[in-house]
Amino acid sequence: MSEDEHTHTETRDEPLDAEHAARRRLALAQIRQYPDPVLRMRAHEVDEFDEDLRRLAERMIALMQDASGVGLAGNQAGVLRRIVVMQPDPEADAFAVVNPVIVEQGDGRESDEEGCLSLAGVLAPVERATTVRLEGRGIDGEHVSLELDGLAARVAQHELDHLDGILILDRTTKEARREALARLRPQPVLER
Repeated sequence: MSEDEHTHTETRDEPLDAEHAARRRLALAQIRQYPDPVLRMRAHEVDEFDEDLRRLAERMIALMQDASGVGLAGNQAGVLRRIVVMQPDPEADAFAVVNPVIVEQGDGRESDEEGCLSLAGVLAPVERATTVRLEGRGIDGEHVSLELDGLAARVAQHELDHLDGILILDRTTKEARREALARLRPQPVLER
């Protein structure tokens, strides 16, 4: 997921110097893009908490940060494992949650624009719970329970949707979906 200057989405909107812009382009090239079929697949539970999982989490965090993102799911990295990484607060450390589950949602709901690192250039309104309790495991297998609100709650819901093959296209209005799909449709190249 990203953060735009006017909206809460999947990428951060920061001025990019040439080096950062190049790192961002390289990271986005490694993140699966719509309509890649892996984005529509359900990720599998993780049952081994080993060095491979630790390396995957580190790789995903690096990809998310280089892409100026605030969240990334296993599917987006081309791995059908139930792992998400998040960094909704740029002042806090990024973290991974394995086999995440939202066990409780608050009553409050809010619609806001979301973007996605796998849907380049698309913003769509999505209604989400404003508070959630997220449970899962850390990369070493320890129990994790997080009370999240605001942007962090939105990011968690967005990333868990990815693990179930659900995109913001599935959660937005018909009109916004139509506009997003038109934007994602390959454009013809006209030769002179």
